[in-house]
Amino acid sequence: MNYEYSNPDKVMVGTRGDVGNRLFLLQVREGRRLTIAKCEKVQLAALAEWIGSVIDELGRPAHLPDDLTLEPEFEPDLVVGEIAVALDTEARTIELTIEARETEDSLHISLTKEWAGALAIAITRLVEAGRPPCPLCGLPLDPRGHDCPRTNGHRAPLR
Repeated sequence: MNYEYSNPDKVMVGTRGDVGNRLFLLQVREGRRLTIAKCEKVQLAALAEWIGSVIDELGRPAHLPDDLTLEPEFEPDLVVGEIAVALDTEARTIELTIEARETEDSLHISLTKEWAGALAIAITRLVEAGRPPCPLCGLPLDPRGHDCPRTNGHRAPLR
């Protein structure tokens, strides 16, 4: 199934679950239609970084939407595999195409610079609210302990 959102009313991002065991979700609503994509944290972080690097080309955004919290539904319609992003300077939008991991499903969203900017900020906040990275290897530190691969088993796990 192909989900098309050319003028979404709302784009939401959030998590379900506890830090270290979170489910990352991207929801898109246009009218009565709602599509939910299950994402990985690194996919969302890369998307936010890309948006941040190109949004200046669209000009300064007007007022950014401030409510990007998830709606109560969280059964995903698709699990994100690949994400493609493109800048449409003529339409002044960011085109986001998400291909599902195990099916032929896809999700296409045209984001205004306002929605794109708000989404990048919300994603960055979500990622930063997670587990801090290990100063040696960069992997997330687990509250139960962390066996750092850079120590090669020669030190006690970091806590």
